[in-house]
Amino acid sequence: MKLLLTSAGVTNESIRGALVDLLGRPLSEANALVVPTAVHPMGGPAAAWRVASGRSRTPLAELGWKSLGVLELTALPSVGRERWLPWVEEADALLLSGGDSLYLAHWMRESGLAELLPSLEAVVVGVSAGSMVMAPWVGEEFVDWTPPTGGDTALGVVDFAVFPHLDHPDCPENSTADAIAWAARLPCPGYAIDDETALRVVDGTVEVVSEGAWRLLTP
Repeated sequence: MKLLLTSAGVTNESIRGALVDLLGRPLSEANALVVPTAVHPMGGPAAAWRVASGRSRTPLAELGWKSLGVLELTALPSVGRERWLPWVEEADALLLSGGDSLYLAHWMRESGLAELLPSLEAVVVGVSAGSMVMAPWVGEEFVDWTPPTGGDTALGVVDFAVFPHLDHPDCPENSTADAIAWAARLPCPGYAIDDETALRVVDGTVEVVSEGAWRLLTP
């Protein structure tokens, strides 16, 4: 399985290069599906439109893909698996937007997408919540929308957690001190990454791709 877990999308040439390497082809030859589901509890329909149309502050849709579709997970249970499964299987990249990680985790499970992830050939690119959702836990600090089962459990695709937007001036609650306190309460390691950093994960092996700052924190 191939993952590119970012804080704020493809923000620099190093992250873009890592994405091209994972795809094995230029972006102009790759087909992508953008998943805006995580945006809805926090940003509403306008934010989802900005993500899908390439007008957000977290570059995903606007990277120059050969084709780009929208996969809204809340609709999939009513569409039928036999209809949407080919869309996902034919995609070269799945682009998971930021927003609420636990809401995204819930709908990835409910839609059936979560169980498909290990078998997909597509590169999964996450932004903020779209990266955090791959962890076993997100941390109590990041619980906003409460899932039916409670808690802060995410998908557990990787064995570490992600703390995004490290020391971002617009996110005073995401300071290095906050990241250290967050990691101390987790039962797994955590990567604190800024908006110029990504985690490249191939079959469980992690490589940090950064033109900024990051920290690996252990409980």
